Amino acid sequence: MERLRHIIPDESYEEQAKEYIDEHHTYNSRINGAGGLNRYINDYSAWLRRNEEIRNIEPSENDVPTEIYYLVRESDNRIVGMLNIRRALNERYTRCGGHIGYGIRPTERRQGYNLVNLYLGLLRCQELGLEEVILDCDDDNVGSYRTMERLGGIMTNTYYDEEDHCLVRRYVINVNQAIEEHRNEYEPRIIR
Repeated sequence: MERLRHIIPDESYEEQAKEYIDEHHTYNSRINGAGGLNRYINDYSAWLRRNEEIRNIEPSENDVPTEIYYLVRESDNRIVGMLNIRRALNERYTRCGGHIGYGIRPTERRQGYNLVNLYLGLLRCQELGLEEVILDCDDDNVGSYRTMERLGGIMTNTYYDEEDHCLVRRYVINVNQAIEEHRNEYEPRIIR
């Protein structure tokens, strides 16, 4: 059983971060939960500075306080996924995106990593005092919505995303309940 942990991005992961984004491009895969890394791939240091800036900003119309994590596998210290937590929501993220965005690199999918990724995110949400979180995903992203459902996500509605031209599913997860119900299943797979 592979063990995983969340790591706050730093300089030591720069090459891996570039490989992570490149892999998504190679597989023509949407990049989710990466906190805009793909837009800063040629200036990784600027992305790290931006992450520090947005970590504790006051919510505004344009930005919300956000924490970004790499999901790293213990056996080879490889970035297998990413997750971001929006600690507060503005109108934009209340309408679309929610509290948590996450993703797994294409060659590491279907191994249960995203369940651990989201579980770790829920643990952090609990530490932050978030009792309920909103998440969403494209209707055709079966792996993503099954991950949410497996951790107690209840679909509340669907909406059409005008920007991406697709149907989106919206979910709500009770943080404390999800952690309690799945503790024995996922705790053995995480490193603190």
